[in-house]
Amino acid sequence: MTTMFYHLRTTLGMSMRLYTSLAVFLLSAIALIVPSGYSLGAVMLLLGSIVLLIKQPTLGLKRQDWLVIAALVAYASIGMLEAWWDGQGSRGIDKPIRFLLAVPTLLLIMAYPPRLGWIWSGLVVGAIGAGGWAGWQKLAEGEWRATGYTHVIQFGNLSMLMGILCLAGLGWAWVQPRRILWLTLLLVGALMGVLGSLFSGSRGGWVGIPFVLLVLYRGYACHLPGLIKGGLLVSLVAGFSLVYALPQTGVESRFHEALNDVSLYLSGENQATSLGARFEMWKGAFYLIQEKPFIGWGDNGYQEGMQILADKGAVHPVVTEYGHPHNEFLNAFAKRGLVGLGVLLTLYLIPMKFFARQLGSPNLELRSLSVAGVLLTVAYIDFGLSQAFLIHNSGVMMYAFLLAVLWGSFAVRNRG
Repeated sequence: MTTMFYHLRTTLGMSMRLYTSLAVFLLSAIALIVPSGYSLGAVMLLLGSIVLLIKQPTLGLKRQDWLVIAALVAYASIGMLEAWWDGQGSRGIDKPIRFLLAVPTLLLIMAYPPRLGWIWSGLVVGAIGAGGWAGWQKLAEGEWRATGYTHVIQFGNLSMLMGILCLAGLGWAWVQPRRILWLTLLLVGALMGVLGSLFSGSRGGWVGIPFVLLVLYRGYACHLPGLIKGGLLVSLVAGFSLVYALPQTGVESRFHEALNDVSLYLSGENQATSLGARFEMWKGAFYLIQEKPFIGWGDNGYQEGMQILADKGAVHPVVTEYGHPHNEFLNAFAKRGLVGLGVLLTLYLIPMKFFARQLGSPNLELRSLSVAGVLLTVAYIDFGLSQAFLIHNSGVMMYAFLLAVLWGSFAVRNRG
């Protein structure tokens, strides 16, 4: 009887690891090439977490695990509290609750950690798919900006995210039996993910590239010989120059468009350009924050407040066309006050801090997860400077569930 029970438990464990591996693969692989594709893997993980209620495995949660879980719960709770007092109804709790639902997913990953090859291969497929489709839309169909199935900014930034996460996997690939194959796939995935961003014209994702490179340097390049570092630097400069010079990428035109927007705004000639509208929204958000810095305005109150500012001539009327200030931090501060801003920073900085502790780990599999976790948070901080990323389904699902997958996988391998 004991032997039979042992075999059943072993079989269940193997089956669940295969299940979580497939789910994490799909989370990234079809994120941007299927309508709402970022939801399928997440839903599979959430449904799979039901087994935790049945088997009740011993997870051995440590202080760091509890703090990451607390960050997810705190962000979700403040968001749902705002929805309640602001009278938003079920519409208001839809996105905050997803951060709460990421918690059982994190626990499932810790109980039945997926194979790392499925995580990295999902990112490769997702990045190649996004970049390939973006290239088709831009070069074959003649679209001005590649959009995929979601908002153009979301599409471009998430394509960039998967591309840079492919680079995080290089450490893992280096210690695999088929090293050359995996290194090649991850580098192709990185290239295609970045191209997807370039073809989308989503400039916000480009601003953070220096910080992404800094994380990659800290994780990998600082251990390389000086000659190789120099070669990589030359390659990066040449690559960026080529991307800028080729008109097909649209990078040069988007750069000059940004300069023109700033010039028009400063001269007062046009305040309703892409960047000009953002400047006006940021100005309006600052006005609202000064009036209610502690509890914020709520989503409905924010829109009413912006309308009042526009009616008084304090900001351009273009701001009333948007329900947020196109900045994650100002959005949280204006709508949920200091507490809202605090839990947003907690959501980013607590995982970043703990991931970063293993950026120099001699275990390259653990280091790859460390680099990926830091890059996830750095990327979202960057995206949030020019877009309220976490008010969109795609932004919420990819951050909450990628964090759950990466932290769960990282925590299990960091037990020693």
